[in-house]
Formats: sequence, structure tokens, C-alpha cells
Amino acid sequence: MSKKPDKKLIEQMVTVPRKWTSLPTLDWYVMREFLIKFSIIILVSAMLFILGDVFNDLSDFLDHDAPIIKMIRYFLLRLPGNLSFVLPISVLLGCMWTMAMFGKNLEVTAMRASGLSLMRCGRSIFVMGLLVTFVNIYFNEMLVPKYNLLAENAKREMTREPGTLEDYQKMLTFKSFDKQRVWLFRTFDNQGKYEGVTLKFYRPDNTMERYISAENATYDRKTGWKFTNVTETEYSRDGFMPKNPRSVPEMIISPENAPEDPVTIRNAVSDVNVLPCWTIWGVLMETENMAERASNIYWTVFFYRLAFPWASFIAVFLGVPLATKNERSGIMTAVITAVVIIVAYIVISETFKVLGRQGTLPPVIAGLAPTLAFIFYGYWNVRRDQI
Repeated sequence: MSKKPDKKLIEQMVTVPRKWTSLPTLDWYVMREFLIKFSIIILVSAMLFILGDVFNDLSDFLDHDAPIIKMIRYFLLRLPGNLSFVLPISVLLGCMWTMAMFGKNLEVTAMRASGLSLMRCGRSIFVMGLLVTFVNIYFNEMLVPKYNLLAENAKREMTREPGTLEDYQKMLTFKSFDKQRVWLFRTFDNQGKYEGVTLKFYRPDNTMERYISAENATYDRKTGWKFTNVTETEYSRDGFMPKNPRSVPEMIISPENAPEDPVTIRNAVSDVNVLPCWTIWGVLMETENMAERASNIYWTVFFYRLAFPWASFIAVFLGVPLATKNERSGIMTAVITAVVIIVAYIVISETFKVLGRQGTLPPVIAGLAPTLAFIFYGYWNVRRDQI
């Protein structure tokens, strides 16, 4: 009777050690295939976004006889914001397309049979996912706020009725973060033109302290706000009874009494979701005694803006293992599964952001937890399937 083979000996004979050494030919081949497919998806996405903007806005532009050059400029200015949103999905689809073609041609099987782990097979795609993440961060922080603002200004300029006032001449209202002052500007622009300025001061118990109305105002970082042709009205201790107003040709309010500057006011009245991270950070660091609700909003959006671009990296963790399963379950099943997961990530991130803005969750958890959880899930998914 023959002796039963030793199980450990068989495992040592058939198991090929995993390799992490440099394989430039393989890495370049995988990267090239991924970049081709990723570029096709980005190009198609850009064309679809342009067509969508054309359908949405072209009729308004034609009704106002907008020049063709300005219309083209507007549609191009809209592209960075649109592409920034679609980058994670593009990375996911490009990754799955690439790995699915490798699986169809048995290239993944050949790579893994030669001793390469699943993570090593897709290392080039992981590197590209990381690079796309940093590109997305650059888009969100440097290009998207700037070009979205330029696009909105271009749209307003092309659709403005003749004889209407410029947008900067419309009323602007700002309530200080500590709720001690309320500003009202009839004219507020980026060139330092502030006209029809009203400033209300409130006591800590929210009663009115005094009321200032000025024809013009200028700002100096050292001396603060300078008002001209001023009418000042003080109020009684209960904040209900105004005293006799007094008029003065000029009044200066120091930064200690009114710490808001024009940049802070402009950023505060802008949608916090379109502000760059460093601007949000500056508002948080420079504003003392910020109200809790405002602090929750700014901190939550700050952490969310730091975390969300990493969705592109998460997409690679999802795409590589799922795409290599297409021989067993079909590529469409893998694509649908990955898209459902990435959509679930976006929904959960947005839900956490809302809860953080409302103060239900701490801002750091609301902004970072969904991204960190999905990164760990993706890493575990790759490690589970690489053997």
C-alpha cells in the first residue's frame, strides 16, 4: 500500500511565493491599458455634460441674443466642476473595464499563476487612482470654485435684461458668526465699493445696542471700517426704545469692535460648499466666538472636502477584485455591484454631512468616517480575494 503524500509538502511544491519586485514592462502595460479606457470614459463624460448644459441653457442664451463665443466659453467653464464629480465613477469603470479585458484574455490568470498577488497585478491602477485623487483635490480646491463662479457670472451677463443693475449692486446681508452684529450693504463689490451700509450692534442678551447707517464705507486692515455721512442711534437697555439719533460726518470702528473684513463677509455669504478648504480654514481660525451651528457647518464641510476626493482611490479597491470575478459571475454583475457600492458611499457621505451640519454628529466623524470606512472595506476586499 502506497504511502499517503504529505499535505504540507504538496502545498510547498504548488505554492508560488508572492512577488512585489519591480516589473516595469508589466506595470507599463497595465497602466497604458487603464489610461486608454479611462481617457475614453472621461471624453464621453465631458461630451455628455456639455450636451446636458447645452439643452439646459442654450434656449435662454438664444432668447437674449448671446454671442456664440461667450456661450462656448460658458460651456467650457462648466467642465471642471462636472468632471470633478464624475472622476470616481470614471476611475471605477476604467478599472473594471481594464481588469475585465485582462480576465477575458486570461491575462489575470497568467499573472497570478506566476506568483503575483491581486494587489500586485493592479499596482499600476492603484497608483493611477492615487494620482487621480490628487488631481481631484486640485480641481476641487483650485479650479472648481473659480470656474464655477466665472461660469455663473458669464451666465448672468448673457441673460441679464437691458438696464438692470449688476449683481454686486444688489442688497447683501451678513450676520456675524457670534451673532453680535448684522450688516446690510446696498452696494458691495470686489473693488472696495460699499454704499448704503447699515450696521446693527447687539448685546450678549440679543437686545439691540445701537444702529449705524452710513452713506459710504471703506476698510483698512489696520484701522478697521471707516464710515462717512453717518447716523447713529443708540437703544435703551431693554433694546426696544431708540434714543435721539446723532449725525457725524465720519466714524471709525476698530477691528476689535467689528472684526469682519470684506473678504470674510464675501466668503460668509457664499455657499460654503463651493469655498476652497483653505478659505474655510481661514474663516474658522480668524473668527472668534463663532456660533455652534455655524461652526458645525464649516467644520463638517471642511472635513468632507478633505475626504471626498479619495472616492477615486476607493473605486480602485472596489474595481480590481470585482472585475476579476467576471469569469464566475459575469462582468455586468461586477459592474452593477461596484456602482451600487460607490453610490451607497456617496449617499452615506451626503447623509453624514447633513447630520454633521445639524450638529447631530461631531463634524470630524461626519466628514471623515464614511471615506475611512469604505477605504478599509476596499482594502479588506482586495486582501480577501488576492489569495
